[in-house]
Amino acid sequence: MAEINLVRKHDIAVSEQDKEAARRVLFGHIDGLGESAQKKWRRFMNRLFKLEPGEMGEIKTHQERLGWYHRKHMAMEQQLFEAQEKFDNFEAFRIWLKIGAGFVDWFPGPKGGVIPVAKSMSYGQLEQGGMEQLHSDMIKFLRTEHAQKTLWAHLDGAMRSEMMESVLGGFGE
Repeated sequence: MAEINLVRKHDIAVSEQDKEAARRVLFGHIDGLGESAQKKWRRFMNRLFKLEPGEMGEIKTHQERLGWYHRKHMAMEQQLFEAQEKFDNFEAFRIWLKIGAGFVDWFPGPKGGVIPVAKSMSYGQLEQGGMEQLHSDMIKFLRTEHAQKTLWAHLDGAMRSEMMESVLGGFGE
């Protein structure tokens, strides 16, 4: 989710003619989907035009994830889990993968240090752009010697790399 804070600048005056031109362009180019959303969009834009100098507004956006992309990523995780030899539990594997990709929040640990806590990948928490970045970061992590050695400790470096590429290659990575 993206959050955008807006502020009315003190020194810029906008004429009614300019406001009407902006409305014509905005409402002609971008509009709410359906009557209710159109009314909300117009009310929001009208409130922005009525802000007093120094007053603020906020916009929160959410770009839905693409279903095919989500399914591809989840299938890749599942196939990699089935091919690896370290983890018996899929959720533990996924947490390890998210931490390795740096998809974490940092919190104080029980002994004074900091610990990584994996973030949520749920549809509501992670929009398409974030999912694409996470996927890319996971692929980058999976191609490291550390990740490959963790997943296939008994293989030599070349064989571990071949194992990884055989899984990732099946998904166009």
